Amino acid sequence: MKKLLDYILTVIYLVYFGLVLCFFHLAQVVAWHGFGRRAHKKSVDWMNAFIAYGWYLTGSTIQFNDRTDTPTDRPIIFVANHQSMFDISPIIWFLRRHTPLFVSKIELAHGIPGISYNLRKSGAALINRKDSKQAIVEIARLGKLIKDTNHSAVIFPEGTRSRAPKDGKTYSAAYPMRPFVAGGVATLLKRAPNALVVPVAIRGTGHFNPTGLFPLRSFSQMSWQVLPGIEPANRSVDEVVQLARTMIARELGQLEEE
Repeated sequence: MKKLLDYILTVIYLVYFGLVLCFFHLAQVVAWHGFGRRAHKKSVDWMNAFIAYGWYLTGSTIQFNDRTDTPTDRPIIFVANHQSMFDISPIIWFLRRHTPLFVSKIELAHGIPGISYNLRKSGAALINRKDSKQAIVEIARLGKLIKDTNHSAVIFPEGTRSRAPKDGKTYSAAYPMRPFVAGGVATLLKRAPNALVVPVAIRGTGHFNPTGLFPLRSFSQMSWQVLPGIEPANRSVDEVVQLARTMIARELGQLEEE
């Protein structure tokens, strides 16, 4: 019965999701060409709000906790674990005052209404995983951009989605996060040395979206927890990145191997 409900609610959500993407694709085009970058950002913010709050159509819930006082007068590098494509929308909406710009694979820059257009126009770093030189240049460009604008970059140092726990809530030794790779953060910090590194622990999106878009798991509980920032001064990049991973793992209840 639950599986049947998953299929029915997934169909309802995907119809809604497709309409949201198409409507906001048009809204972005009008905003960009008619009113400029600021209007375009507003349309992207609201697109992601509609995407995230639409998950209630599946009976699922979202919770975003940010009890930190993350500054807006310096660049921020948000470092998060990665379970699903659905990790992204709440970050864009709830952290919109920081103008989060993503490090994303270049394949997503085309073919997805609304999302691809935003990646091309927002200043996101679109990296080719098969071309390390191109990836470094793109991430460095993003680092300079956040330094010049006091915006933020969002990076998933696992590089790809980690395997999600079956209960969608906690990690264990059987479902660990992947190792965090420091290279992307190092390139960002090289261009924006005054940036604050802020870990974000994401829980439950892998349970909601385990194997592609169909079916989604209804009645999933998803949450995002912004953790205290890490000052990179007087620390190596490897130390900063591993500290961020430890903080996220602790928040998610993952068993850290000694």
